[in-house]
Amino acid sequence: MAVQINLDLMLVKKKMSLTELAARIGISITNLSLLKTGKVKGIRFSTLEAICRELECQPGDILEYVPDFV
Repeated sequence: MAVQINLDLMLVKKKMSLTELAARIGISITNLSLLKTGKVKGIRFSTLEAICRELECQPGDILEYVPDFV
């Protein structure tokens, strides 16, 4: 995948658990876990905004473009 999810790194930096973040932004831990592991095809801007608000970060801190080389 060309877009890498760095949510786990941000959680470590902010010393927050996935469970705590899920409760703060109001989404299920299952959906947040799927996002963290990169098993989703997309993310709503409202979800991204809530994550950035709680982790006090920018979208670029969570999402990173990594080109696929052939």
